[in-house]
Amino acid sequence: MAFSLNRIMLIGNLGRDAETRFTADNNLAITNFSIATTYGYKGKTGDWVNETTWHRITGFNLSDFMKDNLKKGKKFYVEGRLTTREYTDKEGVKRYSTDIIAEKIIPLETAGGGRDEEAQNGSSDAGAAPVVEDNNDLPF
Repeated sequence: MAFSLNRIMLIGNLGRDAETRFTADNNLAITNFSIATTYGYKGKTGDWVNETTWHRITGFNLSDFMKDNLKKGKKFYVEGRLTTREYTDKEGVKRYSTDIIAEKIIPLETAGGGRDEEAQNGSSDAGAAPVVEDNNDLPF
């Protein structure tokens, strides 16, 4: 049996408030948001250069607490898997979109905008923070 791994871990800030919609039968809540991560390095001239990358995130059946706290500018840890989908745009052109399916979302700031106590202590356990887990791909 071949072993493979599809795991993404990000820490970044939300670029806009999360948007939640429901499937036609209202059994599945789909929440979409974007996170920005920044990579810094020294350029050829010795100046510091920051590259920001935007990541599209999709979460399923998130708690009301989480949906209410996924706000623009807040810092979150997101863990999940990478997926690519194909679609046809309005002009009939075939396009591809790379998204992250969130399996774990942890707020790194309190409601007041400060760092969460767990984050300050270096703890990886978010306590009462809601977690979205997908165990469908476990081999047992």
